[in-house]
Parts: sequence; structure tokens; C-alpha cells
Amino acid sequence: MSNMIRSAKSGSDWTSNDLAAYNIRVRRQSAEDFFGYKPDTIPDTVDPAFLTARVPPTEDLSDATYRLLQYLDLANNANSGQESAIHDFAKELLRLLGFEERGTLLRSRYAIPFMISGDTGRVAQTDLCLVHGSSTILLVIQEDEPLISSKNPEAQVVAEAITTFQYNNAARDRSGFDELESMTIPAITMIGTRPVFYKIRVTQQLSNAVAMAQYPTTETEVYKCIVAPGSRRLSEGMENPEFRQDILKHYEAFKKLAKECWAEFIIA
Repeated sequence: MSNMIRSAKSGSDWTSNDLAAYNIRVRRQSAEDFFGYKPDTIPDTVDPAFLTARVPPTEDLSDATYRLLQYLDLANNANSGQESAIHDFAKELLRLLGFEERGTLLRSRYAIPFMISGDTGRVAQTDLCLVHGSSTILLVIQEDEPLISSKNPEAQVVAEAITTFQYNNAARDRSGFDELESMTIPAITMIGTRPVFYKIRVTQQLSNAVAMAQYPTTETEVYKCIVAPGSRRLSEGMENPEFRQDILKHYEAFKKLAKECWAEFIIA
């Protein structure tokens, strides 16, 4: 392969071809390998009624639970042009699960500057990200609706992790901290209402290769964990109460893993 990548694009336009171009391989892991154990705990913040309630909601529920189920119903039935329903549901769910703590905020449509081929005018557009103060991006989320979208959320979320590495190191430098040689960026893609979890370890070598649009000689391995429905239907998600409980257990495990990742690079 030529050392120079012929078509250097913004992160929001990345496809699987760009992953290959930068020697990035995504590998699937079981939950036990990805988290180090099988997720088995439902978050304490979840209303027990949410675990079994039908979609659309019909039961006598609290206002907060009823509202979350409405978001779930809209996301589950999103049509072309209504992809924002998935975004709305993801934001409400992450807030409920405690990802947004004091000092951190979930930010929508956050544009992260992306250096490629010396051009700092490019951006990676996140659907959703978790930001600590104004200096550190902790988590990136990219959404997809397989029946109405042709974008590649996996390639895009990897690009967003690389931009996050660049952004966070620039913030560390401005704050008088040493830049880091690597960061593990936690990430999520949403296939409808079903999450896929990622651990994306970005190195300075990979970041430099992307910045210079050069093919890196060292392969970057990205690990993902897919929460698979019992029916194996790609479109099935949290509208299924039994699958909903399994997904919530994975979210709780991912929150713990993500905090371990953040501890490596967060600016206190």
C-alpha cells in the first residue's frame, strides 16, 4: 500500500475503507473478554417498572419512566428524516444511567477539530459526547438506523476517538500537563436502540499518521462488544423488555469500564 492516503476526509465521512487505509482492525469480543466479567447488575437508578413496561407505554407509570418509554418508542419507529429520535433517546438513557455527573455534560452535535494532512479546518461531528468541563472529551456516541441510513457509524466513531485524542492532548498542553502517548477512548454506536460498545486505544503514532495522511506500519486493534438479541434480528432493541434488561446490564458494566479509561487522561 502507498504510504500516502490519496483521499483524506473529515472524520464524519469515514468508511471501512478509511479504517483499512490507516491499518485499523476492529475485533469483536465476548462480554466476558471485553469487560472482564459477564454483566449482571442493573443500575440502581432505573425504575423497576421500566424493566418490564411495554412500548408504547400503557401502564400507570411515573412521569419520568413514561417519558423515557416515549423516547424509546419514537426511536424504535424512527423514519427517514427522524433519526434525531435515536439521539434523543440515547441522551435521556445515558443521563438516567448516571453517565452525566457533576462536572460533566452530554453535548449534542459536538464538532471536534480534526487535523489531517496539516489541515485543521476539518471536523469529526459527534452525534453525542460526554465532556468534562471544557477541556476533556470522555465518551463519544454515534448513532445509526440500519433501515434508513447508509452511514458507517463504526468507522465514524473510530475517527471521532482519534480526534478526541488530539483534542484532549491539546487541552492538556494548554493546561500545563504533559501530552500522553496513548489514550483508550470509550465509545458507543447505536443501531437503532441497541448499543455496541468500543474500547479504542489511540496512540500518538496513529494520530500522527492520520494528521499526515500516511499509512501507519503498526496495526491498531479496536475492540467491540455487541449486545446480541435472542432473535438475532438486527433491528431488535430495547423495545423488547427481556432484551432491555440485558442491555441495561451491559451499560452498567460499560460505565465502570469507561471511568477506568478516563482515569488515564482526565484533567482534574
